[in-house]
Amino acid sequence: MDVARISSIPLFEGLDRHEREQIARWADEVDLPAGYHLLDQGRFAHEFFVIEEGEVEVRIGDQPVTTLGPGEMLGEIALLKHDTRTASVIASSPVRAIVMAAREFEAMRAAMPSIAAQLEAKMQERLG
Repeated sequence: MDVARISSIPLFEGLDRHEREQIARWADEVDLPAGYHLLDQGRFAHEFFVIEEGEVEVRIGDQPVTTLGPGEMLGEIALLKHDTRTASVIASSPVRAIVMAAREFEAMRAAMPSIAAQLEAKMQERLG
């Protein structure tokens, strides 16, 4: 994972070089085709995503809820709550994303309180 790309993501833009290097070790980049299911509602959480390029559709049941694009994160709610996914997320175009497994996500939260606070705030915003 390229450290320079990490600093262009809003979630990570306030981090110093050492912290960005740590994120690069914890995360991978993936390229996903349109139609790919990133998250499935009701399934247990195993990863967290930040979209770099492309768009995804968030659905609850069969109903579209919103569209997310570059800079947006997804998958944080189930990981933070240690629960099942609250929605399904499907790539509506080809997507490049940063993906982090649950173990690395927890390490990031513990090591970087500013990111933990942003993740908690985003979860509260999404849950209303």
